[in-house]
Amino acid sequence: MAAPIRRLLVANRGEIALRIIRACRELGIESVAVCSTADVRAPHVRAADRAVTIGPPHPRDSYLNAGAIIDAARGTGAGAIHPGYGFLSEDPDMAAACAGAGLVWVGPPADVIARLGSKIEARRLMRGAGVPIVPGETPADQTGVGLAAAAERVGYPLLLKASAGGGGRGMRTVRAPGRLRQAISEARREAESAFGNGTLYVERQLIRPRHVEVQIMADDTGRVVHLHERDCSIQRRHQKVVEESPAPGLTPAVRARLTAAAVSAARAAGYRNAGTVEFLVEGAGDAADIAFLEMNTRLQVEHPVTELVTGRDLVHAQLAVAGGGALPWSQDEIAVRGHAIECRVYAERPAEGFLPDAGTLLRYREPAGPGIRVDAGVVEGGVVSPAYDALLAKLVVHGETRGRALARARAALARYVVLGVRTNLGLLSRILGHPRVAAGPVDTGFLETTLDDLLAEGGEDPALALAAALAVDARLSPRAPEAGPSAPDAVRDPWSTLGGWRLA
Repeated sequence: MAAPIRRLLVANRGEIALRIIRACRELGIESVAVCSTADVRAPHVRAADRAVTIGPPHPRDSYLNAGAIIDAARGTGAGAIHPGYGFLSEDPDMAAACAGAGLVWVGPPADVIARLGSKIEARRLMRGAGVPIVPGETPADQTGVGLAAAAERVGYPLLLKASAGGGGRGMRTVRAPGRLRQAISEARREAESAFGNGTLYVERQLIRPRHVEVQIMADDTGRVVHLHERDCSIQRRHQKVVEESPAPGLTPAVRARLTAAAVSAARAAGYRNAGTVEFLVEGAGDAADIAFLEMNTRLQVEHPVTELVTGRDLVHAQLAVAGGGALPWSQDEIAVRGHAIECRVYAERPAEGFLPDAGTLLRYREPAGPGIRVDAGVVEGGVVSPAYDALLAKLVVHGETRGRALARARAALARYVVLGVRTNLGLLSRILGHPRVAAGPVDTGFLETTLDDLLAEGGEDPALALAAALAVDARLSPRAPEAGPSAPDAVRDPWSTLGGWRLA
């Protein structure tokens, strides 16, 4: 049996690394950060108790270098590794290498990751557990000919998906055979870059579904609980942009079917630690259809909305279970209170095809107040590198009702100041203010069908423009040093920008 974790290596960067390091501080666990040469002054490096540089900027030479990460854990005396999300978090070889090195992997065992990472095996498991599935397959023949044959069997429109990962990377929509060859090339290239594996999965694309997922936790005793559901239907290019919990518009009967199916899926897989079972939901009322999409064997980017509505700290629970402990709560103790919404703040140019932006953060000010939480990976004066994901932070709000949460989120976005790189702050505000979003649930095609109108509404919202103008004025004023910490001070103390969030 594993022993409680005393020193933890965080095999990631950005906001998720800071999130895990914060949990370590709260639990009295020593933290070890790893970084590339591009990240030696990054906030997560300065926040950790120790740090190790493991390679050049390209992820394959650093954050995807399993050997270097394990060597760093051994060299610093860390007894456990938390992979966060992305990078090596769903790599069964990495989990197995940790076990072989006598290290605790904060996540499910290697065989479970492999089982659920195989689309064929995952579908077999779900079918056996009575969980409905979306039609699709991973052909053994991964040539263009083999994938084309699979596409004909599955039917159009379809999705090409990276078999080894998620998050929208390595994913392409194909509506007709003539587009397939180019889509295969693009998806494979992106999958190999993001996950080191170009294997593709072919899946039938449902018409106007919602994307609803269920958070689960399991321990070594076989206990499995769910922490209710999240709606992640507001997406662009299959990358989630806004998430919320609970999912609006679900009837109690459909909610019960989703959560029961998620628990059955976890039990069928022999799951342990935190995971997310993703579904597509079609139709309305009690007759809505649900279909298993995939199971993510890691902590999700959007886990904070679940924490805010349930009052349960998922990273604390992950570390307890990985250390051999039992789940800290029973199913009856996990209730939903209020409503939470998460907005992903990206350094990007929405009007230019969402091209990522990079540069120095000349001004960075987060909103604060009751019901507001910001999980950030950056500080004022820091550099946003083009080498990594463009996610700057996650703005998460909680309200007594969905309407109040939406209003609070828009007000917080209006007070969020980022200068030095372009962001999606204005677009996020317009999304939350759209009548269809305010009215309730939307399908996964919402952003694609409304994007032109949202972008045509003009530049930033007036409040955002005013906040930026005031920030520039303060920056140029001779009295600027009195207005807040200098950029070097902010970098030296990354916790100064995290807002001291608490579970609502």
